[in-house]
Amino acid sequence: MLIDSHCHLDFPHFTKDLDAVVARARQAGVGAMLTIGTTLAKSAQVIAVAERFPYVWASVGIHPHEAEAEHDVQARTLIEMSRHPKVIGIGETGLDYFYEHAPRAAQTVNFRAHIQAARETGLPIIIHTRDADDDTAAILRDEMAKGPFPGLIHCFTSGPALAELAVELGLYISFSGIVTFKATESLRQIAAKVPADRLLVETDAPYLAPVPHRGKRNEPAFVADTARVVAAAQGIGEAELADLTTANFTRLFTKADVPAALAAA
Repeated sequence: MLIDSHCHLDFPHFTKDLDAVVARARQAGVGAMLTIGTTLAKSAQVIAVAERFPYVWASVGIHPHEAEAEHDVQARTLIEMSRHPKVIGIGETGLDYFYEHAPRAAQTVNFRAHIQAARETGLPIIIHTRDADDDTAAILRDEMAKGPFPGLIHCFTSGPALAELAVELGLYISFSGIVTFKATESLRQIAAKVPADRLLVETDAPYLAPVPHRGKRNEPAFVADTARVVAAAQGIGEAELADLTTANFTRLFTKADVPAALAAA
């Protein structure tokens, strides 16, 4: 069984056929999914999607693109929202210097508030970082020194130094369909070196469809194609990769009772 550790099932791309999308994922061997919050204003609809399916969970948070629009985030707000039984993670949050839809200072404040919430709740922080390796590393080192917190870097596209630091700090690394692209051999080399007990796979659906689905709407069923490439990079079989990434998800997202969710399906 695979778990799609990062998708956006509340996005309008899935409004008309969400039940069919989720059914296809299950048929493809994707037993569970985590749908991700990107704004607090829309957190209710993210949670509502998770409430529809026993094997779908949610996170709450503010994407770095939205850090200026929702600039007054407080850790206590995130903590309160995370009390919902279907909420198992904090984020996504982080730094995005590629698009810079929000000022860097606002992104940093946003990121640190989420880290505080993750530290206090024990729920994993879901980190987005793009073209911001140095600042992401500096914040992670600084915040980890204040007290440990669980988490992962999602849709990993950074360099080997950040991957090594994440592992050193106890974080996990999740690979998306980008790892299947022809031009990302360097990313596959990083995937080969990530310790097996720190690996996760995701779609980031509806974006970043893996080969052979590029150009199409991404959906959780396609995480199997990403897992196949990560397994090859690790030099293991697909079934072994599925088992270990599911075990890793369960170990990281301790609030998610995966066996009970599958039994209720």
